[in-house]
Amino acid sequence: MDVKRARSPRAPGVDADDDKKRAAEWRGAVRPHMVLVGFLITLPVLVFVFGGRWGSFQTTSAPNVGGRHVVPGGVTATQKTEAPKNVSVPATASKSLPKLQDKLLGGLLSAAFEESSCQSRYKSSLYRKKSPFPLSPYLVRKLRKYEAYHKKCGPGTKRYRKAIEQLKAGRNADNAECKYVVWFPCNGLGNRMLTIASTFLYALLSNRVLLMHVAAEQEGLFCEPFPGSSWVLPGDFPHNNPQGLHIGAPESYVNMLKNNVVRNDDPGSVPASSLPPYVYLHVEQFRLKLSDNIFCDEDQLILNKFNWMILKSDSYFAPALFMTPMYEKELENMFPQKESVFHHLGRYLFHPTNKVWGIVSRYYEAYLARVDEKIGFQIRIFPEKPIKFENMYDQLTRCIREQRLLPELGTAEPANTTAEAGKVKAVLIASLYSGYYEKIRGMYYENPTKTGEIVAVYQPSHEEQQQYTSNEHNQKALAEIYLLSYCDKIAMSAWSTFGYVAYSFAGVKPWILLRPDWDKERSEVACIRSTSVEPCLHSPPILSCRAKREVDVATVKPYVRHCEDVGFGLKLFDS
Repeated sequence: MDVKRARSPRAPGVDADDDKKRAAEWRGAVRPHMVLVGFLITLPVLVFVFGGRWGSFQTTSAPNVGGRHVVPGGVTATQKTEAPKNVSVPATASKSLPKLQDKLLGGLLSAAFEESSCQSRYKSSLYRKKSPFPLSPYLVRKLRKYEAYHKKCGPGTKRYRKAIEQLKAGRNADNAECKYVVWFPCNGLGNRMLTIASTFLYALLSNRVLLMHVAAEQEGLFCEPFPGSSWVLPGDFPHNNPQGLHIGAPESYVNMLKNNVVRNDDPGSVPASSLPPYVYLHVEQFRLKLSDNIFCDEDQLILNKFNWMILKSDSYFAPALFMTPMYEKELENMFPQKESVFHHLGRYLFHPTNKVWGIVSRYYEAYLARVDEKIGFQIRIFPEKPIKFENMYDQLTRCIREQRLLPELGTAEPANTTAEAGKVKAVLIASLYSGYYEKIRGMYYENPTKTGEIVAVYQPSHEEQQQYTSNEHNQKALAEIYLLSYCDKIAMSAWSTFGYVAYSFAGVKPWILLRPDWDKERSEVACIRSTSVEPCLHSPPILSCRAKREVDVATVKPYVRHCEDVGFGLKLFDS
């Protein structure tokens, strides 16, 4: 039997032509009530898709940082990660990433990069609070001018090839269009980042192009910071021999002075063409003193005549540049707030490559993104002053109690009637050893807090020993520096350049865990708050220049103080 489609009867007075006309109108028109119904149906889907932050809490396996899977609460595991229960999401957390803040950091960063080539350049600041230091427009102009200069004179250009030819020929030309400072590495990653920033500041002041010797252990850590060019020293550089760079090298400026190769008593009378083809600056601390005859005007006038300068350092020597009279005015224009030097230059120069940034972002989104407060503890034990674990742990917990960095432990479950009840504090521990993590996590795992707050403890890795020459180790170290820099509060070991970099990035004044006196095993004072977010120059040079006598610069310059952790060290600060 044939089955026929049933047709609805036409209304009286409506013929077939009218029916076709109405059907066409139905197909071509959008009825308002249908739009409303459709919108209400799709609204939950839209909220689900677009309402969360990018890269939200992972539901796949937990990130493996340092070869260790960690789930909320710090439990080692291989199962899938789930969001911790009873974790409150701050009202600002879900709003911080979509609005993207100011990805150029007020003009600090150039917009001339392809974002996908280095995701951290424009995304890393989204995990931090807004900088407490306004950016100087003069510094912005200075950076854009430098970028153009670097592009004009950098590797691969005709001017660079001409400068290399003159260097190989043993000539130092008069009135050279391009001048260079070549940085060579020394010691660990924290030291290197501090000295690169100092060398870049020196390049800005002396109108030089900064080039870096990138050792194997440093490859793949940082993106290029200057658009349209590279800061990597080409492999065919004729003096690419780090072993020849030491305090006794005949090419060092100090030894040139001693051997009468150059003179600084009348800089204006010395033509550039009469100088050797390059000069070596040894700015490595030696017996806790940097080399003399570098930060004086008469010496800088001679040094500025060299077209090629090779520099090796393990120190944050930027404060010494502020004490060089000829640079004071320029530095005042660039940094009206003295303690913002590394904060700005570090965030301008250092951007983890996509590989390292993947470690950072996955870990942050999995464990730190949705907490109410982040507290970072960085513990470093130095071989020249070893401290027993029990003593260091006792000092850390004393600092925590005295400064109220974490909630007090209770004896019974609270009634959840306090304003803090249910809030989550995340503790991030950066240390080569796992003991601090295990002890602090155990405290808050086994005991409630008096306020009802939840404390979650995390440690990305524990390598047991520092490995300067390991690329994998340095990748993890850089990732943890960045994770530590996203904390709201930081307590760190004295003398640690790793900690200096992290808190300066963050713009946070840390609590410094002081070293015991050399003849003692424990420090009487657990920790002290830093007066500045600037790193410490451990080994200041003699700065009286021609007088050659010791001068306590901290008593002369209003923006210089002795470091809290290194009594003879110097740091910049704003009164």
